[in-house]
Amino acid sequence: MAGHRGDHPPDPASLDAASRAVLRADHLWQGTPPETKPAWADEGAAAWDHWTREKARPVAIPVAVVAVVVAAVAAALTTAPGPVTGTPVAVAAERPVRKVFVPAAPPAAMPAEPSAKAPPPPPAPEPPPPPQAQAPGTVRLARGGTATLVRKEVVGGVLPVPDGVREATWWGAPFDGAQGATVLAGHVNWKGATGPFSELWEARLGDQVTVVGADGATFRYRVRQLVTVHKDELPGRAQELFGQDGAHRLVLVTCGGRWVGGHDGYEENRVVVAEPF
Repeated sequence: MAGHRGDHPPDPASLDAASRAVLRADHLWQGTPPETKPAWADEGAAAWDHWTREKARPVAIPVAVVAVVVAAVAAALTTAPGPVTGTPVAVAAERPVRKVFVPAAPPAAMPAEPSAKAPPPPPAPEPPPPPQAQAPGTVRLARGGTATLVRKEVVGGVLPVPDGVREATWWGAPFDGAQGATVLAGHVNWKGATGPFSELWEARLGDQVTVVGADGATFRYRVRQLVTVHKDELPGRAQELFGQDGAHRLVLVTCGGRWVGGHDGYEENRVVVAEPF
């Protein structure tokens, strides 16, 4: 036990078992009269008490050492975490974000560039003059030819002819008759002038013919037959064409064809038959 006095109490870890037992056996001497307690017992107890007080003192740790420890702890906190224990908790899956494309607004319409001054539109055609009112006692053909009616009778079976190129002889049934032919005859030309009845050579089926009587009454007919006959054959067809029986009809007659001169003049006759409507 010598050598462990003063400021350097013995380290219990360096003592043998017997010595540590002596140091801790102070309680065995409690209640023992001092005169009977051996001197080494007090020495061992005092040494043990001094050593334990020294161990209980707080130890001053240098500031640098504390800083190193703090840095080490911070580094440990930033390192990869270790395995996590516990019950897994279900996390809702992140919903995808839907992209919505908004169409861009159409560009604003730009004002049209002023174009060159357009030429003025052509003037509208003048409307045709209204047809002149048809005079009483006349006949008007489809293409406008108009002749004055002159009433005559047949003498000796000879078809009467007018005295002028713009006249038409009229004989037979009246215009408002229920039956028979109303015959109108006119010159194709006369003394170098072309008459209105020359149109009969251009007549077509369906053409309209208008007659205005002396009293102003109007009668309308539509062409339904076109006949060209040689003058030598005309007497044989006279009843067919000019007869006063059968349905009422308007018969218009003129000359034409080849000029033969003499009493006949032209060798053919043009006959146009129209019915009232």
